[in-house]
Amino acid sequence: MSLKAQAKSGMIWTFAQQFGTQIISFAISIVLARLLVPEDFGVIALFGVVMGIASAFINGGMGSSLIRSNDVDEKDFSTVFIFNIVLSLLMYAVVFILAPFISDFYNMPILTNIIRVYSITLIISAFNIIQSTRLSKDMAFKTMFKIQLPSLIIGGLTGIGFAYSGFGVWSLVYSALIQNIISTIQYWIYGKWKPKLIFDVQKFKIHFSFGYRMTLSSLLDIIFNNIYPIIIGKIYSPTQLGYYNRADSLKQLPVSNLSNALNKVTFPLFAKISQDDVKLKDVYQRLLRVVIFIIAPTLALMVVLAEPIIRFLLTEKWLPAVPYLQILAISGLLYPIHAYNLNILQVKGRSDLFLRLEIIKKILIVIILICSLPFGIYGLLWGKVIGSVLAFFINTHYTGKFLNYTFWQQILDLFPSIILAGLAGLGVYLINQYITNGWMDLINITISTILFMIIYLGCAFILNFKEILHIKQLIKK
Repeated sequence: MSLKAQAKSGMIWTFAQQFGTQIISFAISIVLARLLVPEDFGVIALFGVVMGIASAFINGGMGSSLIRSNDVDEKDFSTVFIFNIVLSLLMYAVVFILAPFISDFYNMPILTNIIRVYSITLIISAFNIIQSTRLSKDMAFKTMFKIQLPSLIIGGLTGIGFAYSGFGVWSLVYSALIQNIISTIQYWIYGKWKPKLIFDVQKFKIHFSFGYRMTLSSLLDIIFNNIYPIIIGKIYSPTQLGYYNRADSLKQLPVSNLSNALNKVTFPLFAKISQDDVKLKDVYQRLLRVVIFIIAPTLALMVVLAEPIIRFLLTEKWLPAVPYLQILAISGLLYPIHAYNLNILQVKGRSDLFLRLEIIKKILIVIILICSLPFGIYGLLWGKVIGSVLAFFINTHYTGKFLNYTFWQQILDLFPSIILAGLAGLGVYLINQYITNGWMDLINITISTILFMIIYLGCAFILNFKEILHIKQLIKK
């Protein structure tokens, strides 16, 4: 299969996987949010940083090293597999020991048992990392879609059943365990790869030399991504953390899903054309413009319609999460751009520069956090917006050098879609204030969305946006 055919097939099945599974996951989370209380979601979010750190060690950059390497064999895969399994057992032991101390930190005794049971997913997931990596490397996203869908449905229905039976926060724990078990079993069935008792020290050194920097970068990213839940859970309350958690999940539905779907295709695709800077820049530039053309209006609508969306989906008990969602939606605008800029460093094999940028950004986050803490929880959230904007300038530094595509050029490419989405959002906001306000939430959301898309797409056609042409070409192909 040609590279173009692989990319096209990968794009279709990755989007089916990402959005199909996330729509189902979203529906399940809506049901759970109605059955549970904000505090239940806050409790799970409290130890997210611990799970994230342990997962980063296990899922670290060695998987990325296998994907980007063009010459790998059975020794490579078996060596990394054995390392991951041993590391997952060590990580589980560490988390098991730390569980009581985490509970004491938050003054919540129930966390000890929850963490110890939930952390079993670390060991389960370690058994499918190589199978998943091989499928990603081969761009076999159709198979990955077949694996994730039933795992998600069965795990989600299990969680709903436990929640309905009154298990509270434990329903979220059991749901995660069941989903991971079923997913791992399927990866072994569909993956058609079985490990051998091979551990090649030279192979390990090759992948570790690239991977450890990626792992350190992931650790920094996870710690600082979870620093807001840690602070909110410690200084405020699990209930407020629950509001933050659900608002962030709603924001992530369009932002993270589109980014992750494209990342799964573009990372191996970028890796295959990494030596052709002209072609790499062309593909990269088109991708950024199309992604922001889709993300910007989605988030603008989310800001304008936050209240009816939350009331309709989660009921009125979640309405305090409305301002959280509005601010987080703004902060998520540049998230895909961060990811793609950093992908260029990975495919170029510059994990050292990747790590350097992550360290710089984390220092910046600490400064922003210190400055925003006196302004309360909303100060923290607006600090995320400021941090995202500053991170854009940092992330584009090396991309500009490698591809001759500076941050000013990227801004000029992204700015039209962002401005147009903002103006369309302002128009719908005014209509919502004076005409549709007080209507049934579903009707309000539907009419406002239609009006927004008429304004946004109509102006894009009139102004002859290049993104329209790129999307047309993608659909035709």
